[in-house]
Amino acid sequence: MTDFQKPASGQVLVKAEGVRKSYGQLEVLKGIDLEVRTGEVFCLVGPSGSGKSTFLRCINHLEKINAGRLSVDGNLVGYREKGGRLYELKDSEVALQRRDIGMVFQRFNLFPHMTALENIIEAPVQVKGTARAAAKERARELLARVGLADKADSYPAQLSGGQQQRVAIARALAMEPKLMLFDEPTSALDPELVGDVLDVMRQLAQDGMTMIVVTHEMAFAREVGDALVFMDGGVVVESGHPRDVLTNPQHDRTKAFLSRVL
Repeated sequence: MTDFQKPASGQVLVKAEGVRKSYGQLEVLKGIDLEVRTGEVFCLVGPSGSGKSTFLRCINHLEKINAGRLSVDGNLVGYREKGGRLYELKDSEVALQRRDIGMVFQRFNLFPHMTALENIIEAPVQVKGTARAAAKERARELLARVGLADKADSYPAQLSGGQQQRVAIARALAMEPKLMLFDEPTSALDPELVGDVLDVMRQLAQDGMTMIVVTHEMAFAREVGDALVFMDGGVVVESGHPRDVLTNPQHDRTKAFLSRVL
């Protein structure tokens, strides 16, 4: 066991109340209730098709919820409430909300025609209006932070999968988000490249970044996580401290899942 330590978590940053999401007749989320506090590393685990990634995408309105309420830092995601009814925000208003929420995908989604540095400065310059010189300076700091100070001028095709994912993390951090979402960030990587990405995420946690992580890396969840939710069939089956859930699951469905992945 490591001596991993991090700041104590604070007030509720993300709150889901009865969140539902359907695609036609298929109900993917069936009433999700959970809270994530500032500074927490909140891990979502479960089998494929359980709704984990869909829920993550709802948090920054990449997917629109069909029912319930979802808020980040006290603000409804994608909607405003007036007279007891919810009205969807304009695209420009949603974009403003997303500035505060960084997201790292399974596939790195880097622009192939841009260098690592150019990928990182694109959003601060285009979305926030940051001066290019200041954005470049910040990008170089972030590349150093993720262990890629020497890769500023490399194109994605010249980088390994693990390096591309670390550039993607730096790109998300460039917007100075209050919340980071990770959708199975290591699942597309060769096993020997996973550790470098997890090390960056450990450091973010230690620095107090609020993170929601969809993951199958149970050792990471046990070591770094503050809370763990096991989802299956679009519902929260079990939740608690990662070590408690992973070592002493209470629900038969959780036990069956963990018996196959641990």
